Amino acid sequence: MAAQVGIKITNAESQVLRQSIVVYGSLATDPGQVSHVRARYSGLISSVRYTVGDTIKQGDLLAEVESNESLKTYSIRSPISGIVIQRHANTGEVTQDQVLFSIANFDTLWAEFRIYSSQQSVVKAGQTAYVDMGEQVVGNPIQHIIPALDKPYQLARVKFDNRSKELSPGLLVEGDIIVGEFRVDLAIEKAAIQNLGGQSGVFVKNDSEYIFTSLRLGRADNRYVEVLSGLNPGQSYVNETSYLIKADIEKSEAEHEH
Repeated sequence: MAAQVGIKITNAESQVLRQSIVVYGSLATDPGQVSHVRARYSGLISSVRYTVGDTIKQGDLLAEVESNESLKTYSIRSPISGIVIQRHANTGEVTQDQVLFSIANFDTLWAEFRIYSSQQSVVKAGQTAYVDMGEQVVGNPIQHIIPALDKPYQLARVKFDNRSKELSPGLLVEGDIIVGEFRVDLAIEKAAIQNLGGQSGVFVKNDSEYIFTSLRLGRADNRYVEVLSGLNPGQSYVNETSYLIKADIEKSEAEHEH
């Protein structure tokens, strides 16, 4: 029955607890991966190869221009690989000094988290920031902490791999920055804790029975909580769907009262 309803157990053991603070920010394009392409010499645009949304490689031919001075045709090629995000070049137009193409590479994005004055004493470059990316939680170190011009906060910048193209610049993100770590002798998963009879504890597996054991708890992080007494290292406890056992006990007690 326990297997059918998804009740699972694990062993109580030593854990590293991570103290963290929650921060908010948005994703930005890597400034080194955005290129604004102009013509070297003013002239007439004789051909254009790509438009907005096209994926191109470094060296691809973007357009051809007939120089006003030499009357020779020269090529304009992409300085980087990426996606054309703006185009201001059409056949028959004169280049002048305007930007003809803007190209951006989104393989790398930066999360820029707002760090307010109350947080600045504990947030440092090199600390790990974890971001929920949907199917997985990704952690990377803070590369820089820089002032935000005319804003009441600093920016903690964290680089993320985006070669899968699942993320977009401007996306709002929430991060957990690890500001401290310490090991405790014994800890359990927070999700396992239930309240029964006014006491907090877990269900310990004893042969074919699940017995509620009250605990004295200590420090905690997002996932684990320290056990000060009530449980021994290596003991098996229910860490998933323990609420079903609690519900069954409460149902039995209610039926007994009637």
